[in-house]
Amino acid sequence: MAAGIAGLARTPMRIAVITETYPPEVNGVANTLWRMVQGLRERDHAIQLVRLRQHADDLPAASARYDEVLLRGWPIPRYPHLRMGLPCTPTLIELWTQRRPQIVHIATEGPLGWSALRAARHLGLPVVSDFRTNFHAYSRHYGLTWLRRPIAGYLRSFHNRTHATMVPTTALRQELQAMGFQDLHVVSRGVDTARFHPARRSEALRRVWGAEPGTLVVQCVSRLAAEKNLELVGRAFTSICEAGIDARLVFVGDGPLRAELERQLPHAHFAGLRKGDDLAAHYASADLFLFPSRTETFGNVVPEAMASGLPVVAFDLAAAAQLIRSGENGLLALDGAPRHFVELATGIASRPAALRAMAAHARVDALALDWRHVIDELESVMVRAAAHHAVVDDPLPLQPAINV
Repeated sequence: MAAGIAGLARTPMRIAVITETYPPEVNGVANTLWRMVQGLRERDHAIQLVRLRQHADDLPAASARYDEVLLRGWPIPRYPHLRMGLPCTPTLIELWTQRRPQIVHIATEGPLGWSALRAARHLGLPVVSDFRTNFHAYSRHYGLTWLRRPIAGYLRSFHNRTHATMVPTTALRQELQAMGFQDLHVVSRGVDTARFHPARRSEALRRVWGAEPGTLVVQCVSRLAAEKNLELVGRAFTSICEAGIDARLVFVGDGPLRAELERQLPHAHFAGLRKGDDLAAHYASADLFLFPSRTETFGNVVPEAMASGLPVVAFDLAAAAQLIRSGENGLLALDGAPRHFVELATGIASRPAALRAMAAHARVDALALDWRHVIDELESVMVRAAAHHAVVDDPLPLQPAINV
């Protein structure tokens, strides 16, 4: 069987990728998925990307061995720049009956993802999925703790109906296995070390932030939302300033918590959403990166900051736990210990030589996070699912068709 799987790996496949978020939307899921799609295309797989229409002038792209199918969606409450799909199972059945993919890759678990799962099961297609967002963990940040178990149950039911679910870390795989998730495979994340590079540091940008050459710039790149635990950034920065350190605080990103954070931290600089080389310059122009979130499945900003030459202070979770060697290329606080987080941030901010040494080690370690290895892992999961899947005997009931 191993020889058969190896043979399949050398044969380009027809892959349908389903997602409710994709660039130019700015979030970790969209950015990672774009990178994975590009990696699969470079290996000559034929990709059909089924995504949501993002605006009235949004048109589907098409080229050799690549085409997009755009479907309708609705704005997500409190995140009007993001959209969620609508049920469309019959539409997808018709689409895949006309041009049958060899495998379906579902990146998001919303109504579009659920419709894709139903359609694929009806047609007997192998399905792989991604677990990318801890929606069940978010509920407690919005006064909806009672929804945690139902959301976790839905996610477990969704992913256990697929042939394989990809997760970014071993720790998350262990957590989900304890919750009853099955067929979990670790597929990590990479980082673009050419774009995110210390050489993009800009003294002109630092002056915009009010930073002199000797000023410590403390940075956080994040969606500005309750589940990101951003008040801890403010606490850590206050402690740094109280230690007599000349410092500036910069937030990069946007979200529903921005106005409140601006009121709480009037001296901080809020740079808003940044993309591409502009984002890379913002990273490289800082000196210390704080990542206080405890709800990430991975946290793409951690390897991006490391590649930019920034020591990261984070909790011992997700990407940070996987990538940071505490005391060498960054610092890890005990999970659930905010005081420890503040102490670590203040301590390293007061030791410039140690900060510079960690910055150098962070850059070197980030160079090992090659996207080619990640695409190898992704391709392997897909090939095995395509080789071993069985036709489903219990197709799900269908929903009425909707107009695309």
